[in-house]
Amino acid sequence: MTPGSNIPLPAPRVAVDVSAPVRLDVSGLLLTADGKVRSDDDFIFYNQPTGPGVTHRSGGGTAPDAITVDTTAVPPGIEKIVVTASPDAAAAAGQSFQGVEPTATIRNADDGSVLATFTPPQLGTETALVIVEIYLRNGAWKARAVGQGYANGLAGIATDFGVTVEEPAPTPAPTPTPTPTPAAPPQPAAPAAPMAPPTGAPVQMPPPPAAPAAAPAAPAPGAGKINLDKGRVSLQKNQTVSLVKGGRPLLSKVKMGLGWEPAFRGKDIDLDASVIAYGPQRNHIDSCYFGKLKILKGAVKHSGDNLTGEGGGDDEVIVVDLGALPQEVTGLVFTVNSFSGQKFTEVAKAYCRLIDGATGEELVRFDLTNAEAQTGVMMAKLVRQFTGEWDMTAMGDFVKSRTVRGMVKPAAQAL
Repeated sequence: MTPGSNIPLPAPRVAVDVSAPVRLDVSGLLLTADGKVRSDDDFIFYNQPTGPGVTHRSGGGTAPDAITVDTTAVPPGIEKIVVTASPDAAAAAGQSFQGVEPTATIRNADDGSVLATFTPPQLGTETALVIVEIYLRNGAWKARAVGQGYANGLAGIATDFGVTVEEPAPTPAPTPTPTPTPAAPPQPAAPAAPMAPPTGAPVQMPPPPAAPAAAPAAPAPGAGKINLDKGRVSLQKNQTVSLVKGGRPLLSKVKMGLGWEPAFRGKDIDLDASVIAYGPQRNHIDSCYFGKLKILKGAVKHSGDNLTGEGGGDDEVIVVDLGALPQEVTGLVFTVNSFSGQKFTEVAKAYCRLIDGATGEELVRFDLTNAEAQTGVMMAKLVRQFTGEWDMTAMGDFVKSRTVRGMVKPAAQAL
């Protein structure tokens, strides 16, 4: 499998194991339609190995950990199970995925036959990874290759999906004999720690990789991301590029060009490109589309509707004056919808590309290589960093929506 690709699951019970040259902790999270767990009980890992329809199996020796999903036992309201992996903190303190190639193998849990494998490309400083997701679509269960990395470990993934993470208290330097200080109140006997947290209790995460006790300094702008120093960048799904060059802000005005063609021998297809603007709390500020060609006092402008996808070059263009955007705008999500109801499986060569508004130079391109039978897709997002610079991330996430209005909520969740 390649990032973003999916397969139907022919078996009701599947197992996902993740192998690598280093020992990995593998976990599973049960998510509702809003992309969050219902409670901490939906986080399945080595210290909480069973949940509704999902179980964790610890590997022995060189055997990898695995998450097994029984789709017939997954409770109503759960639409996705994400499978995550991170280097075992005890065995590889400070280990990232730099130089490590984890491979997820999806198997029929009943007979062990291999259904698919996936090795995420181009991993770097990530210390945790959402590698595969098992998801429900139109009443059928599927598996999708993801490969999304996190720099703040398994705790970062868990927090992102709504798990309450109880951070371990800083540990003082060890002393030869733990003698109580007379001035301190008497210390009670240490209670026996349960093997799994009680229902609703914060999940005790494994200790983080070795790090200074003080909070680490913020990473340098563009750290762990692609930059534009070497020129034009071609992104894969979930990759991020920092829109700076030589450490200096590069762009003040950009154009997002979106294009598509009908599939071979297909009919004309009417797709609509839009951009949705959000505030710092993922709050919807405004949407720019064929019915509203200018928003935010002209800082965002739309070229108008293309009804067929015919002709060379971009079918629709959205111009964004980054310097004129209000400070409250911290995120922009670019979407494409099929108002006529045709599916993206009927579309060929869909892409988006970021262009320097001053020079016309193409800076970033993302080609949508895998389509789903849906009517909406989130193509890319621009996110303002605390430094004021902007990052662009390729998305390629499909949604059932024929209009931009139906994209507002899922796009907010994707920021």
